[in-house]
Amino acid sequence: MKKVCLVFLLLLCSLSAENLKWLSYEGKSGPGVGKHIVLISGDEEYRSEEALPMMAKILAEHHGFKCTVLFAIDPKTGFINPYINDNIPGLKFLEDADLMFIATRWRMLPDNQMKYFDDYLLSGKPVVGIRTSNHAFRNKKGSYLHYSQDYKNLAPDIDPKDPWFRGFGGLLFGDYYHKHHGKHKVESTRGKIAPGAEKHPVLNGIKDGEIWGATDVYGCRVTHLPITPLVLGQVLKRQGPFQKNVKDFGMKPTDVPVQNEKNSPMIPVSWLKKYKHPKSSKEGIAFHTSMGSSTDLENAALRRLVVNGVYHTLGLTVPTEGAKVDYVGEYKTTQFGFWGKKFWDDLKLKVEDLK
Repeated sequence: MKKVCLVFLLLLCSLSAENLKWLSYEGKSGPGVGKHIVLISGDEEYRSEEALPMMAKILAEHHGFKCTVLFAIDPKTGFINPYINDNIPGLKFLEDADLMFIATRWRMLPDNQMKYFDDYLLSGKPVVGIRTSNHAFRNKKGSYLHYSQDYKNLAPDIDPKDPWFRGFGGLLFGDYYHKHHGKHKVESTRGKIAPGAEKHPVLNGIKDGEIWGATDVYGCRVTHLPITPLVLGQVLKRQGPFQKNVKDFGMKPTDVPVQNEKNSPMIPVSWLKKYKHPKSSKEGIAFHTSMGSSTDLENAALRRLVVNGVYHTLGLTVPTEGAKVDYVGEYKTTQFGFWGKKFWDDLKLKVEDLK
């Protein structure tokens, strides 16, 4: 009988793990106790499925937030697969979230999942978005075409002053990605504190030039908008040869700035912007950085910028020395890039593998 019970318990645990669709972390102490952050991954290139569990652990363990991490899941297999762009289980958690932390790219979610995003924005609650979140959706059908980066093409008669003219990215952050300003995999990014932002609390504990990432500066047209620039992206030129099998492709924080118009002037890579859903009277605040691959977030100053941004958008006092961002456990990252659906099908990555 004992053996039968043991086998049953092992089977039950196995089924439970197999059916796990998201990760949950409970904060126990810190300014974030009582607040819930929902972190939403789902991009094919920059390994948000690696980055967001790491950020969630930091936010929960060091700061007390309850964190729920969501993933792009293949419903046929139950495995994580960012090339499945129409399914993110667990978005219902947005109903009681205090902050949405998003890192998706070109999702085409069904209406029943998109509704959770729309309801959240109607509430005017804060949003933190990294890297591809400025082009988070590419809806082709359904009731939420206006969230799509392509909305101005799908609705060619739309007024350029319409809040949805540039989709979700335009409403929340002012623009979407429209080009690589720095040369992709060749010119990395050094973060320079924006003039006038030196004493902004989001930059507490961050030195000028301390932020670095191998991802290039995104071209975002926001300088003419009512934003608060925090960090500018200095485009750096790789000094050594291209290294295909190295995570950072041979780029280093010690690389030198390019001497051309890309740095004259430098364009923002992090900023704050107020937003308001056109059907709501409630105004919210959004923090954005166009940096943020899993390898970028190996940089402690960038992690601190993001966690400081979480504090600020939630109305919490940012620690004078900046937020604590030491890893909780081990953080393993892989090279960013497009690996194809078959790679993920063969990888069979389970949610519990990222705990």
